[in-house]
Amino acid sequence: MSDTTLTVSSTARVPTLHASRYLQQLCKHWGHNLTVEFTETKGTATFPRNARGADWPGDATLLMQAHEDGLECRIEASSTGQLEALKGAVARHLDRFAFREAPLRFDWREQ
Repeated sequence: MSDTTLTVSSTARVPTLHASRYLQQLCKHWGHNLTVEFTETKGTATFPRNARGADWPGDATLLMQAHEDGLECRIEASSTGQLEALKGAVARHLDRFAFREAPLRFDWREQ
């Protein structure tokens, strides 16, 4: 994000014993349309400001870290609207990959 763009962020630690698997599945899925980098334990996806016809002030980033007992998800966005939209998109996609234990619990904490 540019230095002139406001950044709002929120972090959730999602309880699951399959954090690495879900992180990799989500990154592979979004890698078809977004800029994504990932390992077994860390992942980053960048959502362009104009993705799917949107017109947000700046790009947004999802940062993920797999732990033994959960998946930490941090969204850094350019507006509260973009942040809320991405919280929903992340939850929906992770629930789809985690269908056996869905719905996963997302306890988003604004920062």
